[in-house]
Amino acid sequence: MRLAAGLLMMLTSIVSAQEKPAFKAGRSVVMAPHGMVATSHPLAAQVGVDILRNGGNAFDAAIATSAAMGLMEPMSCGIGGDLFAIVWDAKTQKLYGLQANGRAPMAATRKLFADRGLDEIPATGPLSWSVPGCVDGWDELRKRFGTMNFDKLLAPSIAYAEKGFPVPEVIAGYWKGAEGRHLKVYLPDGQHAPKAGDMFKNPVLAATYREIATKGRDAFYKGDIAAKLDAFSKKHGGLLTADDLAKHTSTWTEPVKTSYHGYDVWELPPPGQGIAALQMLNILEPFDLKKLGPASPDYWHLLTEAKKLAYADRAKYYTDPEFAKVPTTELIGKPYADERRKLIDTKHAMKQVPAGDAKVGKADTIYLCVVDDQRNCVSLIQSNYFGFGSGYAPEALGFALQNRGTLFSLDENHANRLEPGKRPFHTIIPAMVTKEGKPAFVFGVMGGDMQPQGHVQVLINMLDFGMNVQEAGEFPRVEHTGSATPTGHPGAPTGGTIHAEYGIPESVVAELCKRGHIVDRVRKNGGGYQGIWIDPKTGVLQGGSEARKDGMAVGY
Repeated sequence: MRLAAGLLMMLTSIVSAQEKPAFKAGRSVVMAPHGMVATSHPLAAQVGVDILRNGGNAFDAAIATSAAMGLMEPMSCGIGGDLFAIVWDAKTQKLYGLQANGRAPMAATRKLFADRGLDEIPATGPLSWSVPGCVDGWDELRKRFGTMNFDKLLAPSIAYAEKGFPVPEVIAGYWKGAEGRHLKVYLPDGQHAPKAGDMFKNPVLAATYREIATKGRDAFYKGDIAAKLDAFSKKHGGLLTADDLAKHTSTWTEPVKTSYHGYDVWELPPPGQGIAALQMLNILEPFDLKKLGPASPDYWHLLTEAKKLAYADRAKYYTDPEFAKVPTTELIGKPYADERRKLIDTKHAMKQVPAGDAKVGKADTIYLCVVDDQRNCVSLIQSNYFGFGSGYAPEALGFALQNRGTLFSLDENHANRLEPGKRPFHTIIPAMVTKEGKPAFVFGVMGGDMQPQGHVQVLINMLDFGMNVQEAGEFPRVEHTGSATPTGHPGAPTGGTIHAEYGIPESVVAELCKRGHIVDRVRKNGGGYQGIWIDPKTGVLQGGSEARKDGMAVGY
């Protein structure tokens, strides 16, 4: 893959393990006094800032930005997918969690798949569909905290969909995944994806957005859009029905936290994987990472071993708590971390720890964050799962349908087993950090399996290594993937693979290999990062948006 411009200025020399590596971020921190939006498409970020300038609050801006991203980065998100958010309401001075994720169709039973000779749910196609939760998530945010109606919030995206918008470089690369699939709406000539700089229009999606703007969320779940989705499902042999859509509801939940070096780090509870980040932080907190520094192989070794332990729990316990008890409080407790930490050998890599379900390693997702003049904060993540989700997009509606259903297990003894009306284990996780009861950092990292690992690396970069909000996201990172047994070598546990970006020094890689890790060199890992830091002294908003994506932070 082509090395993004901002990553060209990575580590070039190491003086000592205690020093910060020679590193310069590819862009400056964006600073603004009033409001800020950060996401992975510059035009979508500007849509959100325009909403703020025109009297909207952070919740309004988040909805408008999310709608723009569904148009402008359609392989990664859209109204055929799910949405999660952690929000800070300045009026009540409280955090709230929103799980706007859909459930399995009522016809989706393990027996149905067994009768068809399937031992797992297909990764793509109609059998992977679950109810899309995005539009209801927008509506829940708007009703509870917003100030604007859908007609104003969707107007910018409707205009871009009708008149066109230019496709940026990274997104153009993703777009090629639409070719040869059931995604004609995304191929201007019916065969080829738009190239970087091409103008793209989606008038069908504009009409769908206009239907929602006029008739509200019920247009999607009970009206004409629902009827078209039902007909599309019947035509292609899907299990999704109008009745499944009509029954959909989102869930408001309490975010959960752990403390890390004087800060409170907040994630959403399962069925998402956010608590894996909290588990990793708990395991790592007693180690003096600041003294070790980011050039130390000890740091990267400890990070990887903590990840293995947390993801082993993820594979066993994380599921829809409406269908099974998830021991969330115990898993994110300090005493449990104290016990798990004893399993780490500081000089040898663990080989026998399961790394979870390999299917979650593939994901396309967008993240956005917004802070307004009143310091309302929104941390929002939205996804189709795979690029263009299931690979199917109704031509009459203009958006792709997600494939989240593939994350269910067909093993009747698995906590995340398929059951009608159940929410699947979910990869997308928003995050927020507070200090002394006030929001300090609104951030997220995209990319399936990478997300909890990315959250932890960004936080350590800032809170331990003293990096700013831009450096923390751009800094070279690792992603640990894989199961305990490598492909082609059954019965030979390896402990998975560390994918280390080239900015990680060769001396570090050599030492990790010496300790028994398998290390693969990559130009860039999956995922991308956005973050807004609220300066505790000045109140100035500091935004970061790293070079693995097209995006940017925009403020005023």
